[in-house]
Amino acid sequence: LSNFYPSPFVFKEGDDEFVAKTVEHYYQYMKTPSLEEGIGILEANTPAEAKRLGRLSYLREDWEDIKVEVMMTALREKFAIPELRAKLLATGDAYLIEGNSWHDNYWGICTCPKCTAKDIVGKNMLGRCLMKIREEIKNDT
Repeated sequence: LSNFYPSPFVFKEGDDEFVAKTVEHYYQYMKTPSLEEGIGILEANTPAEAKRLGRLSYLREDWEDIKVEVMMTALREKFAIPELRAKLLATGDAYLIEGNSWHDNYWGICTCPKCTAKDIVGKNMLGRCLMKIREEIKNDT
């Protein structure tokens, strides 16, 4: 279910069409108002490289307001791929958690000793988005 998993999809921006190799490529592309930076992100060889470039890019002004919907858009595209849709549905009714150890308590829940010692509870937004997409798929069939 990782955002780094290969799941290419085509998307439009105005009259132009682009290909996102992964959810991560799309998400990082959408962060910047600069077409030049955005294309560089989409052309990154790996999702890790796309993430690194996205972190270096100039952020669009409305990013904090739209980032969850951007993620939902990318996840809808990803899980339109039948093989990946089946994998998401195979999680049944499980509570999905984006567990990590790099202090991402917005998209996930960090399980490092530093965060757990401070009783930091992550928002788990990616897990919540995945569960919402799963429900959409179930209700669509």
